[in-house]
Amino acid sequence: MRILVVEDDVQIADLLTEALTNRQYKVDVAKDGEEAWSWTEALEYDLILLDITLPRLNGIRFCQRLREQHSTVPVLMLTARDTIADKIVGLDAGADDYMVKPFDIEELMARIRALLRRGGTAMRPNLFWGDLSLNPNTYEATYANHPLTLTPKEYALLELLVANGRRVLSRPGIIERLWALDDPPTEEAVKSHVKTLRQKLRSVGAPEDFIETVHGLGYRLQQTQ
Repeated sequence: MRILVVEDDVQIADLLTEALTNRQYKVDVAKDGEEAWSWTEALEYDLILLDITLPRLNGIRFCQRLREQHSTVPVLMLTARDTIADKIVGLDAGADDYMVKPFDIEELMARIRALLRRGGTAMRPNLFWGDLSLNPNTYEATYANHPLTLTPKEYALLELLVANGRRVLSRPGIIERLWALDDPPTEEAVKSHVKTLRQKLRSVGAPEDFIETVHGLGYRLQQTQ
């Protein structure tokens, strides 16, 4: 799931990006309202975290414009404004929830999960590929009932491969799906993640070529029996 963070305070934006990325969300960051509007025109988001006091286009007007375009993407406003009147203005502008800074990060994550559920993001079924099992709700992975200890990015890469099965995924395609567009890694970073993932899979009994390299094209999973 992809979340847009609209926040001009660099420290808060970095805190939110780290917390969301660690929980498997893909994150893009905009530092003003007009930049955020450009992001929403280019990509579809599952949720927007929106500051109110923003340069160029403030959060209230941004949210109003979003709803005028009949967008139903959930919006959670984050602001230092803490009066009841401020909250009413934010909710009347079309926000789905409202949190006051400073906020507790775990409470924020719980509210994000609630908004995503309310928006129709239901519990996802487990994914399987041969002896590999992934739980997209808990981010747990096992191979032949042996647990795999994966980083958030390794899990996301493995889930992407399982979801695509025998379809070949190019390195640029993987980068586009798993990394924020304003800070993409090199293709060498993708190769490094694949190498480490193969090592971890082999350590619990997976075959050497469980993740196949299709030379000149990309990666896919080994054919199951």
